[in-house]
Amino acid sequence: MSTPMRASYFEEFGELDQIKTGTLERPEAGEGEVLVRVRAAGVNPVDAAVARGMLQQAIPAKFPAVPGWDLAGEVKERGHAARRFDEGDEVYAYARRPTVQHGTFAEYVALPECYLARRPQTITMTEAGGIPLVGLTAYQALFLAGDLSEGDTLLILGASGGVGTLAIQLAKTAGATVIGVAGKHNQAYMKELGADETIDYAAGNVGEAIRAAVREDIDFIFHCSRGDSLDQSIDTLKSGGQLVSITNSQPGVRDDIRFEYVFVEPNARQLKHLQELVDENSIKIPVSKTFGLEDTGKAIREIESLHTRGKTVITP
Repeated sequence: MSTPMRASYFEEFGELDQIKTGTLERPEAGEGEVLVRVRAAGVNPVDAAVARGMLQQAIPAKFPAVPGWDLAGEVKERGHAARRFDEGDEVYAYARRPTVQHGTFAEYVALPECYLARRPQTITMTEAGGIPLVGLTAYQALFLAGDLSEGDTLLILGASGGVGTLAIQLAKTAGATVIGVAGKHNQAYMKELGADETIDYAAGNVGEAIRAAVREDIDFIFHCSRGDSLDQSIDTLKSGGQLVSITNSQPGVRDDIRFEYVFVEPNARQLKHLQELVDENSIKIPVSKTFGLEDTGKAIREIESLHTRGKTVITP
């Protein structure tokens, strides 16, 4: 007999108001999988892209499709040969699967145990649920696609959002100088996170502001925004410098720049490293808003604007 659970889901691609909340069948833990009771699930701009069908060529959906790729929660059941965790262990994960169907905007999700890591213990479950996607994105962009090193000057375009919030802090742990670009009302916020210089993208040409702030070419641009900030600032990047983007796979930059596009991948080992940094108080996770499952559509609409601060989290 199937067991019901509450979930937010959509039955076709389209506008975000088609996301509904109701009852679906609870998934079961298969071989090598664990069933997790979701307590917190971070909301990300990619969730809107998924629901609109913008990624269906790369990541197909099976309807009814539950979106959501972040989670923090407790292990409730273990499938055959799943022995890394005990029932009751508190874990977190970036839960993207090859097909969009059983996402984390639900009371339960079944995942391969290799996706999971023990969650940080010095923060709340809600805060932990906001880490995986943005934390891994920043980590993989700065240290795998890029090679951020001590003494580098890093420019983060879109530094007040979820990914930028983690990128500022990870860059400071690596000994980099950080210039954060965001709106006027987020200047103090970026400073609190550790940014050495901050720039309001609406106050004038970003490139000119960078020149006034540091007066030399920068080593690394991490592009987490839309708009024309990259076009305005690209000439401040030194020859041989690094550009990593998560929003533009073909920015059309100079030949003397090392460019990489990043679409984050699950990685439990990197989550463990992030957990250690959080528990060492090197990283904090500012949660700006929380929503219940019934307001999933509203949460995704807000995050799609790219004008939110910190993390938005759903608590099923």
